[in-house]
Amino acid sequence: MRARWQSCAALLVVAPAAQAQSPPTQLAAVSRADFCVTEGALEEHDRSLLVTVPKMRAYVNRAASDVAQLTFSYLGPTAVESSLGSGASRRQFGIKLRAADACNLIYVMWRVTPESKLVVSVKANPGQQSSAQCANRGYRNLKPVSSATLPALEAGAAHQLQARIRGDDLRVHVDGRLVWQGSVGPVAAAFAGPVGMRTDNTRLEFTFATQASPAGLTPVPPCRAGAQASD
Repeated sequence: MRARWQSCAALLVVAPAAQAQSPPTQLAAVSRADFCVTEGALEEHDRSLLVTVPKMRAYVNRAASDVAQLTFSYLGPTAVESSLGSGASRRQFGIKLRAADACNLIYVMWRVTPESKLVVSVKANPGQQSSAQCANRGYRNLKPVSSATLPALEAGAAHQLQARIRGDDLRVHVDGRLVWQGSVGPVAAAFAGPVGMRTDNTRLEFTFATQASPAGLTPVPPCRAGAQASD
């Protein structure tokens, strides 16, 4: 499986069609040391990272821009599954953008079950910062101005998910193809924070990449783990 993942990931990088459609951005890989894991566990695995726990939340603990790229191999569901705060059962993973804190951020999530689709949502709770304050309130799913279907996701398959914001315009590419474009709205456009990722009941082997940002341009909160800091 490891060889297959490396081969597929390489194809995603050099495929002419993918390069023709993807934003021309130079991204740098994020190491395990540069992640603040607020919930769950994130393991190093050869030259990639690995998630095998039911819930994992993390953000890049250094100045980064409003673009993030997840190149991954989906390994299937976790051995044990947990419900969301709402009580719903869902398998999903994705990218966090402008993660100011646990109560105010943008999600770009690839849902695996109960329905395979891309969901972009804003969690906005003005004046609140911790999970004790906002819990699972403040979510709003965004409607795109254009969208496309996701490729079928099978265990062992390698894909690439990239999300980028410019102003209030968000564009999401999968394997170099634009699958979602729309506005995040004025509230989310004013968010300021790092990029990160989230998984629920999915096992992933992956690399995460972003673009460096000048120090001080993007606020990075202190790394704190636990229920209060987790989103």
